[in-house]
Amino acid sequence: MPLALLALAIGAFGIGTTEFVIMGLLPDVAADFGVSVPTAGFLVTGYALGVMFGAPLMTVLGTKISRKNMLMLLMGLFIVGNVISALAPVFAVMLIGRVVASLAHGAFFGIGSVVAAELVAPEKKAGAISMMFTGLTVANVVGVPLGTFVGQSAGWRTTFFIVAALGVVGLAGIAKLVPDMPKPEGVRLRHEVAAFKNVQVLLAMAMTVLGFGGVFAAITYIAPMMTDVTGYAESSVTWLLVLFGLGMVVGNLTGGKFADRKLMPMLFTALGGLAVVLALFTAGAHNKVTAAVAVFLIGALGFATVPPLQKRVLDHAHGAPTLASAVNIGAFNLGNALSAWLGGIVIAAGFGYTSPNWVGAVLAAAALVLAVVSSALERRAPARHAATAPTRVPAAAEHPVAAHH
Repeated sequence: MPLALLALAIGAFGIGTTEFVIMGLLPDVAADFGVSVPTAGFLVTGYALGVMFGAPLMTVLGTKISRKNMLMLLMGLFIVGNVISALAPVFAVMLIGRVVASLAHGAFFGIGSVVAAELVAPEKKAGAISMMFTGLTVANVVGVPLGTFVGQSAGWRTTFFIVAALGVVGLAGIAKLVPDMPKPEGVRLRHEVAAFKNVQVLLAMAMTVLGFGGVFAAITYIAPMMTDVTGYAESSVTWLLVLFGLGMVVGNLTGGKFADRKLMPMLFTALGGLAVVLALFTAGAHNKVTAAVAVFLIGALGFATVPPLQKRVLDHAHGAPTLASAVNIGAFNLGNALSAWLGGIVIAAGFGYTSPNWVGAVLAAAALVLAVVSSALERRAPARHAATAPTRVPAAAEHPVAAHH
C-alpha cells in the first residue's frame, strides 16, 4: 500500500476526531460561553448541516480542479475551521468555525475514496479505500476519547488546536505523497440528479437520516447524561466514548460482512435492535453497568447500518455514484443535526437528560418502518414487471426468439 494512503488516513482521523469530540466537551464549552447544554448542542447540529450541504456542493466544485489540489483545499478549510473554533471569543464565532470545518468532511471522503482506489491495482481497491476509512474508525476509538481527556484536563480549546495541527500534518502528507492526478471530467448535474428520482434511493437516504439520527439523539448528550443521571465522574466520559468507538468498529465490520449477503435482514436486525436498546436506555441510564453496555450497543447497532445503507444507495443510484455517495454522507449528518436539535428540545422542555433516548428510539423505529416499506416495494416490483410482460412463447420457439434479442 502506498504511503499516500497514510496521508489520507491522517486527514480522515482528524476529521473524525473533530466531528465527534465535541460531544464529550459540550458541558465544558457550554460553561465557558455561558450557554445551556442544549444551546451548545447547536455545535453538533451546525457541523452536521454543514456536512449535509457542503458534501454535494464541494464534490461538484471539486470537478473543476485536480483531485490532489481539491484534497489540499479541503484540508485547508478543515484547519481554518478548527483554528476559528479554538480561538472563538463568543459562542457564535465557534459555531461559524464548526461550519467551516464541516465543509471539508463529505467531499474529503468522497474524493479521497476515488484517489485511494486509483493509487493501487484494481484487485486492491477495496483495501485501499478501507485503509483510508480506518482513520475515521481509529478516531472514534483513540482520537475522540483522548481529545475529550485533553479538553477536560487542559481546556477544550487545546483539543481544537491539536486537531488543527493534525490537519496540518494531513495537508503536508497529501502535498508530499499524493501524486498529481488529471482533473476529472465535468459532472453533468442533470444526469446526476436524475438518479434521485428513484424511490428506493430516497427511501434509503431517509433510512440513513432516521437510523443514524437514533444514534446521535443519545450520544450527543452522553456527557451530561452519564455524569448527572448515571453518576459517573466527568473523567469517566473518556472511556465511555472508547466503548462507543469500539462498538462502532464491531458494528461497522459486522454490517460490512453481511451487506453483500443478507442486506435487508441485516438492516432489519440492526434498526430493530437499536430502537429497543435506545428505549431501554432511558431506564438503564440509572445504572452504571447497564449504561455502559447500552453505550457500546448503540455504537455497534448504529454503525452496523452504515455499510448496508451506503451500499443500498449506491446500488439504486445508477449513473451517479459519486454524487450519491456524497449526498448520503450528508444524510448521515442530517440525522445527526435532526436528533441533536430534537434532543435539545426535550431536555429544554424539562424531560431530563435521558429523554433524548426516547427521541432516538422513535427515529430508529421509523427507519425500521421505512426499511420494511422499501423491501415490500422491491418485492412487488418484479411481480408488477412479470404481470405486464408479454406472454411467453412456447418452449420450442423460445430460443430462436431470445437469439434475436
